Amino acid sequence: MGALRVLDALEHGAELVASVVLASDLELDVYEALRAGASGFVLKDDPPEQLLAAIRVVAGGDALLSPAVTKRVIKRFTRIPQPEPPRQLDDLTERELDVFRLIARGLSNAEIGRELYISDTTVKTHNTHILQKLDLRDRVQAVVLAYETGLFDTAV
Repeated sequence: MGALRVLDALEHGAELVASVVLASDLELDVYEALRAGASGFVLKDDPPEQLLAAIRVVAGGDALLSPAVTKRVIKRFTRIPQPEPPRQLDDLTERELDVFRLIARGLSNAEIGRELYISDTTVKTHNTHILQKLDLRDRVQAVVLAYETGLFDTAV
């Protein structure tokens, strides 16, 4: 069974499962895997430590892409035409938009807190509200949305 079919089956199951896609090459569409719910994507050629790191990070509720995958994602999203931003963005407060922009730039909760002079707990609260309001599963989907809509194309 292909990785995307597995992700689709997991997504439609009763229990949400964090998933890491391991691919032999970039033949699997990274974008489709992320849209299907993958929170991690590493290549079989990546060092074993990278796979272990991805598993730990995804199991902890965050996301991780190997450097080659990240490069491909950035390259692809810089070529995508900028569609109209989703209406749900209007529901975000100014502070949530600030946090969203910094998430799109790849900052950690601690870095966002230092940048905005707020606690890690407050950053996590804003992150939760952002994901709920935008109907997103995790930070990876938030970054995808940010670049997909062209909202934060200078975030790299």
